[in-house]
Amino acid sequence: MTVAGFRPGLFADGIRFVADNPGLLAEKTGEHLVLSGAAIGVALVLAIPAGVVLGHLHRGSFLAVNVGNVGRALPSLALIAIGVAFLGIGFANVLVALVVLAVPPMLTNAYVAVDEADAEAVEAARGMGMSPLQVLLRVELPLAAPLLFAGIRTASVYVVATATIAAIAGGGGLGDVIVNQASYRLAGVIGAALCVSALALAVDGLFAALQRAVTPAGLRAPVPPLEPEVGHARIAL
Repeated sequence: MTVAGFRPGLFADGIRFVADNPGLLAEKTGEHLVLSGAAIGVALVLAIPAGVVLGHLHRGSFLAVNVGNVGRALPSLALIAIGVAFLGIGFANVLVALVVLAVPPMLTNAYVAVDEADAEAVEAARGMGMSPLQVLLRVELPLAAPLLFAGIRTASVYVVATATIAAIAGGGGLGDVIVNQASYRLAGVIGAALCVSALALAVDGLFAALQRAVTPAGLRAPVPPLEPEVGHARIAL
């Protein structure tokens, strides 16, 4: 029985395509990882310091919340289309779109994580004579680590999954196989999609392990890799 043209054997065809084309998929996976890694790296440099500093100063909630909201509202495809006029077709255009996608969850999580660090612990640290920088590095950041890394984890999965759109702008990656059904057939589309899914799960698992490693032992409660809903002063997980 088929549903809307789907044949049960197509999944097996996709697996077979992966097994038959390791070289092609390895090359495209490498391109996918380079693009995703560059976008995540740029977003980290832009979002994490800004969010941490604003959270430490307890200022800029309007900026953090609205950057997050605007970033989520902007479609990546529209950004790529607009970027063609300024950056042309290629790596840089797609990189900008993916950075815009990754910054909001990183920025909002970093801000709220530091801003809402346990007030009593912060006051105790100040009472012990710690400088503002010491309070940030020794108290606020360790307490903020679970939520801060949850934002990085969420953004990274978004970027890896969305990087498939790079193919429409000459950015390479596994999307080249997914959009080229004429050459690779439906089996190739499914096979490449399976590779993207596996890659996203692997990235999620990697950042989950990093999140646990940097979290103090007393704070190692599981944090779901979901983007938070940020209000003016509260965050729901």
